Amino acid sequence: MTRLLKKGPFVAYHSLEKIEDLNIKREKKIIVTWSRASTIVPTMIGHTIAVYNGQEHLSIYITDRMVGHKLGEFALTRVFKGHAKSDKKSRC
Repeated sequence: MTRLLKKGPFVAYHSLEKIEDLNIKREKKIIVTWSRASTIVPTMIGHTIAVYNGQEHLSIYITDRMVGHKLGEFALTRVFKGHAKSDKKSRC
């Protein structure tokens, strides 16, 4: 289900405020956030945001192709290490 157009995209207020301050000062710093549900907006392009995946903060450099996606899409929470080689359940 999508969000109402009248409301606009969800962006964590504290991180958006920090990004706008950095844009005014023309600085590049890593912004740490726990908000995986925040939508990437055009003002974030060119910044590095560290998103929490449950264990650590993963640094993500925002490009123009990421606009409209959520921050959590780029910080994976699970690591797939492969299937067991001795597992014969799925083989005939």
